[in-house]
Amino acid sequence: MPKSRIRKKADDYTPPSSKKATAIKLTNRSWVAPVMLAMFLIGLAWIVVFYVTDGKLPIDPLGNWNIVVGFGFIAAGFGVSTQWK
Repeated sequence: MPKSRIRKKADDYTPPSSKKATAIKLTNRSWVAPVMLAMFLIGLAWIVVFYVTDGKLPIDPLGNWNIVVGFGFIAAGFGVSTQWK
């Protein structure tokens, strides 16, 4: 049976090239916290005003949909909060 060939390893060792650290670009997101808090407070105020005025305010024709509008503002606040870093 023939003998298998032996592979010769290279005697030269070249270390892997050093990776340079990539700069992380941080954008100015100072607007996120005030907008998020404003949305939360607007939504909360909308719902509180609706209950305190027995459904006459903020918008009378919407009726109970005013609650949905208030929670919509709160949900938008949570949506904005995903941009906070």
